[in-house]
Amino acid sequence: MSTGIQPAELGFLVALSGSGSLSATARDLGISKAAVSKRLALIEGRTGVALVSRTTRRMSLTPEGEAVVERARSILAEMEDLDRMLSRSAQIPKGLLRVNATLGFGRSHVGPLISRFVSRCPEVQVQLQLSVNPPALTEDVFDVCIRFGQPPDTRVIARRLAANRRVLCAAPAYLKRHGHPKSPQDLAGHDCIGIRQGDEAYGTWRLSAGKGHRRRTESIKTQGSLATNDGEIAVHWALQGHGIVMRAEWDVARHLREGRLVQVLPQWETPEADIHAVYPQRLQMSSRVRAFVQFMAEALERGPGSIEAP
Repeated sequence: MSTGIQPAELGFLVALSGSGSLSATARDLGISKAAVSKRLALIEGRTGVALVSRTTRRMSLTPEGEAVVERARSILAEMEDLDRMLSRSAQIPKGLLRVNATLGFGRSHVGPLISRFVSRCPEVQVQLQLSVNPPALTEDVFDVCIRFGQPPDTRVIARRLAANRRVLCAAPAYLKRHGHPKSPQDLAGHDCIGIRQGDEAYGTWRLSAGKGHRRRTESIKTQGSLATNDGEIAVHWALQGHGIVMRAEWDVARHLREGRLVQVLPQWETPEADIHAVYPQRLQMSSRVRAFVQFMAEALERGPGSIEAP
């Protein structure tokens, strides 16, 4: 059991010194005079030092009480400064931010956006690492990971930044030579460019159509002479006429607009791959994490093709 003055008692002693009497202190603190007298007696009994001199008409601090109150005022002032510093720190993003993203999306979108972010928040230092296979979310390696699809791990926070879907597409030259697939089954007779990434089933494309009880899904085992673990390379192969590729709309939007790629089987839907910012629960109050995630959400809400790599 502590024999000294408790932190919560500092304010009480300062209020007591400024009131001039136990009754006035009771009014200022909104408690009874008996409660004030009891609290003072507990402090003096615990410390073994008389802090207040009482007479029938007035109350005054003893020399020891004066010294304690002076120090208490100093401590309380330092605590107020600390609160102000923490408040400013909570409002102004600063410090190191470790970001992870996939290769293609990281180069074309995350990298350019980080350039804008640090211009807005110059006290944040960003380390960006791009990887083919994102690290496990439970590893304490990155502060924020930009992911496609909803993460299965419930121990992290995932904020949806933008809608995204995968599309099938090919170069006009390829489709001119081989024709347009009319159904998912037709894909089996086409050159399909494979992408090996993450835990997704390699070589199997799932396409869905219809609504409600009429909705059906087709699983197509694809084949082709080209495969890679880099989505950007796969898109380049498709642009060069080597086959059909399934790629996120964000990665091919510009090529579709320019006519360098043409969507295949547009009436069929592929699995959703919404873009999320994923970060540990312990960082949910971090000003730099919150500022970065909010910045990314605002920048990506304009949709595919709104951000291009320089």
